[in-house]
Amino acid sequence: MTPHGTRAGEDAEDLDVEEVLALVRNSNGNPPPDPAPRAGTDSSGTPHRPDARHHATPWPEARAQAERAARSAARAARRAPVSAPLDAALGLTLAAPLDALTDLPSFDTSAMDGWAVAGPAPWAVRDEGVLAGHAAPASLTDGEAVRIATGARIPPDTTAVLRSEHGRTDDKGRLHATRDVVPGQDIRPRGQECRSGDQLLPAGTLVTPAVLGLAAAAGYDTVTAVPRPRAEVLVLGDELLTEGRPHDGLIRDALGPMLPPWLRALGAEITAVRRIRDDADALHEAIATADADVIVTTGGTAAGPVDHVHPTLRRIGAELLVDGVQVRPGHPMLLARTGETQYLVGLPGNPLAAVSGLLTLAEPLLRTLAARPAPEPYTLPLRDPVQGHPYDTRLVPVVLRGDEAVPLHYNGPAMLRGIAAADALAVVPPGGTRPGQETELLDLPWASAGIGVCFT
Repeated sequence: MTPHGTRAGEDAEDLDVEEVLALVRNSNGNPPPDPAPRAGTDSSGTPHRPDARHHATPWPEARAQAERAARSAARAARRAPVSAPLDAALGLTLAAPLDALTDLPSFDTSAMDGWAVAGPAPWAVRDEGVLAGHAAPASLTDGEAVRIATGARIPPDTTAVLRSEHGRTDDKGRLHATRDVVPGQDIRPRGQECRSGDQLLPAGTLVTPAVLGLAAAAGYDTVTAVPRPRAEVLVLGDELLTEGRPHDGLIRDALGPMLPPWLRALGAEITAVRRIRDDADALHEAIATADADVIVTTGGTAAGPVDHVHPTLRRIGAELLVDGVQVRPGHPMLLARTGETQYLVGLPGNPLAAVSGLLTLAEPLLRTLAARPAPEPYTLPLRDPVQGHPYDTRLVPVVLRGDEAVPLHYNGPAMLRGIAAADALAVVPPGGTRPGQETELLDLPWASAGIGVCFT
């Protein structure tokens, strides 16, 4: 038997991140996404957009591009798995199978409070009882019973466990059953759940609270998992206040408090949050010295007088993979490769536009780097009509009410009031939706039933 506390995969070859990604993709049954139509065409390739100079990436293709970039980084980095203590493993992905280190249960145990009985009734009851966590009790002989607690070891030669509510004692202290006693009833036999060496969970499994409980029950102190991608946040702008009320043309920074926990919910480890003034050299220094896997910037992605992200990316020789996305809000978001295994996600400065960038580019990038399974796409009918953009996808905050989604107001690019009350974002196609139309939804981390509810 493997010693207590052995980490997952000690006797098997651990998988690197790219291999775990392959397992996750296969288990999902999802083939690589087909390329979306290029900007300016419909699904058949027919031009439909009057602005032929606009080269923004279609929304589905932008998300697919972020996944491809992460897979490329995983292949290049060949990141080794980490041995994570159970209290630090929530939200990670197993990089090795979780194999049983012992039989579960490891001995015959009582499933109920009551009496362990041997042979037919009536039974003479021993004075001492049997409690959980105590050494093996003495054997029973026919006609004998002993008080027993749930989880306690079953005495040898026990016929069954009689529940407390199914037994009575007579005036001589003998125990009688008020219901038929079936041999083996309310006894959890050794190995009922698994035998030592059985695979409990495969590599590629997301570590949920239940997985932590199973690992602990099976004798693990650590699990072998894919490391979290490291993310650094650069908050750009001279106009941002970190405390107090807006005044004199200055506004409160909403993204500095919002982005780190949101990125953690997407699977990242936040290595730093830095505030950068509107200065090209300061931004260049910050990006050039960042050693995180993913750099996330806020603002500065358009073409204004202090929008320094594009010039800085050109200055460092970065490869621009996505330069604008056909989505509202958040159109001027971008994704760039800044090193062989490093990427930069440029979010717009408006708060809801930044959320759009998070779910469009950062979510698939970080999810894939963390080898997390992709969420299953789903749709719900929208209760109310939603006006669409003529050419671009719209992401609109909604609340879920029964079997339909209700669009929320306050969904402008600079507004957070709608998203703060939302359960999801509706993916509204160009042209909008009518009442009752089935529409794809993107769950928000804290509103979904998944691991994202945990922010640490």
